Amino acid sequence: MTYHLKVAGLERELPLCKVDDSMTIAAFVIFGDVELTCAAAAALLEKAPEYDYLVAPEAKAIPLIHEMARQSGRNEYFLVRKAPKLYMNGVFQTTVHSITTAAEQKLYMDGADAAKMNGKRVLILDDVISTGESLSAVERLVEQAGGRIVGRMAILAEGDAAKRDDIIVLGSIPLFDGNGNPKL
Repeated sequence: MTYHLKVAGLERELPLCKVDDSMTIAAFVIFGDVELTCAAAAALLEKAPEYDYLVAPEAKAIPLIHEMARQSGRNEYFLVRKAPKLYMNGVFQTTVHSITTAAEQKLYMDGADAAKMNGKRVLILDDVISTGESLSAVERLVEQAGGRIVGRMAILAEGDAAKRDDIIVLGSIPLFDGNGNPKL
């Protein structure tokens, strides 16, 4: 089973993946889809508020943030990581439980990145926003860094996130029940 998606002037068939007995999601993955990544980045940049830095959670948003930085001529963006790396200094963290991850996880921000975004306008990106838990976790880290959040963007809003007016998105996808039928 698939879900037919139209976004950023392109069409894709998304496979439906069962989360549990009562929920199925349309798997939207931009990894390896250069055409979709470039088109979505351009469409989001047209809607983006003025910002100094882009920040996104690791990992599925990496192609998007990279392409938006490239197209906008920005030379720098920041990632919130799923694990601290040896090269990171002054690391701080928060916890998150997203719809696509089985257990609670931690997200980490590099203190050097935080110092750069202190007092700056920060635009948060993600590929898909569903429950908003990952978005909230990134917001907490940006605020802890002293960044001023000027916007939240994603390619798609999933389920109830499509009703939010504080996120700029290009389209939406429904959540599905355990049998692959769209939830109303």
